[in-house]
Amino acid sequence: MKTSKQISHWQVVAASVCGTSHIRNKQLCQDAHHWQVLPGNVLVAAAADGAGSASQGKVGAMVAVEAAIENLSMQQITKHSLTDDAIVRSLLLEALLAAKTAVEQEAAACKKQPQDLATTLIVVIATPEIVAAAQIGDGLAVAKDRMGNLLALTMPNNGEYINETTFLTSADAIDLAQMRLWREAIVNIAVLTDGLQMLALNMVAREPHKPFFFPLFDFVESADDKTVAKDQLVKFLGSERITQRTDDDLTLIIAAFNNI
Repeated sequence: MKTSKQISHWQVVAASVCGTSHIRNKQLCQDAHHWQVLPGNVLVAAAADGAGSASQGKVGAMVAVEAAIENLSMQQITKHSLTDDAIVRSLLLEALLAAKTAVEQEAAACKKQPQDLATTLIVVIATPEIVAAAQIGDGLAVAKDRMGNLLALTMPNNGEYINETTFLTSADAIDLAQMRLWREAIVNIAVLTDGLQMLALNMVAREPHKPFFFPLFDFVESADDKTVAKDQLVKFLGSERITQRTDDDLTLIIAAFNNI
């Protein structure tokens, strides 16, 4: 009897695209994302949205996601270590601190103030048995379990006004960070910046919008060619269906655990 050499693994598709308002104004996309699958099927992912008011917001977003994922990739995370809630929260906290420090150092190197590199940040750690997220600012992290239940791991952190939020460079950023841990049989993860949150979140019920997420999760699960899948995701994010609802920059990381 032949046995398959395929193994269970995370399948990930992600993209950051420039919003129509930035295209019109000939501005760069201020969003950034980064992810890795570590040994033991540990997925780590980060998304960031540089502040439109910050002159180097794009740089801040790029530095933040890269520093957060680099920090997590060096921690020798194992399934056993993730059984301890305190360790999980410590990993997320250290990733946020590493990102904050990296952005501050980049600002100093560029002879800028930290607020010139202001950015939001979402960091997620996921295995097939657990998902945990930390968030500073707006955006959203969502997970789906085997039963089809969706959970908003984080929620947009807005102030008095819809466009207000906390940034990684804020003095109280770490203290205001959201953290959530969910121990279930996880099959899907999504991380997105605030450009998509009005489409992805039922703002009244403050729940993830299933008609938005379920087709995307089906898409990533069946994506055979990563390059083609990313192109398709970019086209989706730039489609009229999306751009009629938002003119902001858009980042979406979607993942499926294919249990072969």
